[in-house]
Amino acid sequence: MPDVLLERDGEVAVVTLNRPEKLNAWTADMRSRIIEILAGLTRDESCRAIVFTGSGGAFCAGQDLAETATTDPDDHEAAEAWIDGFEDLYRAVRELDQVTIAAVDGVAAGSGFQFAALADLRVGGASARMGQPEVHSGIPSVTGLWVMWGLLGRGKTTEFALTGELVDADEAYRLGLLNRLVEPGRALEQAIALAHRMSRLPSGAVRLTKSRIREIEEADFTEAFASAKEVHREAYATGEPQREMARFLEKRRSR
Repeated sequence: MPDVLLERDGEVAVVTLNRPEKLNAWTADMRSRIIEILAGLTRDESCRAIVFTGSGGAFCAGQDLAETATTDPDDHEAAEAWIDGFEDLYRAVRELDQVTIAAVDGVAAGSGFQFAALADLRVGGASARMGQPEVHSGIPSVTGLWVMWGLLGRGKTTEFALTGELVDADEAYRLGLLNRLVEPGRALEQAIALAHRMSRLPSGAVRLTKSRIREIEEADFTEAFASAKEVHREAYATGEPQREMARFLEKRRSR
């Protein structure tokens, strides 16, 4: 079974992260596949809205640490290439003219949380848990700061980034991380229903509105990824992220 699925419900495309045994923690190959899928949907005039979701009761636990824990501290290009891959993914989501909705059940953490936050809207089930726990793995939050700042402001962004704590669905809704809060297990159903309603909006108005939103954010987006390359290169050179990720993986294996 592919790690990323594409299905259609009329004018609505549903992109599903499909690695439930890992809480849909993604790899570089998965992100490349999503970029490929979105490139195809961008050219598809019959697609009017896109829903992002995860299988098995989770949205996305973020980066699969097994893929990054062995990064060579002296390989500066590896850290930069890792950031480049995320920039390509985030830009692919940002540049979509279609309405995008994240259907969030279970955990949405780290870059998975950021991915959900990049969608135009988020529909969350009561099981949703969202946050930026990267600091616990020795990973500095840089792009996460940019993603959270516009949604949460300085105070909560700082709290999320430095405590690494996840919030439950009620708190995520109160903070505006979720636009809709629905009954357990109904996030995808309700997100698709909302996508169908929004797909009937005048496409030109949607496209131009989204284009203006991108213009407002573009300078900060570009700066965030330029900074991320410098910060992650410095962090990985110390070996701290690798040590903390290895410790996390060992603890998980022992459980």
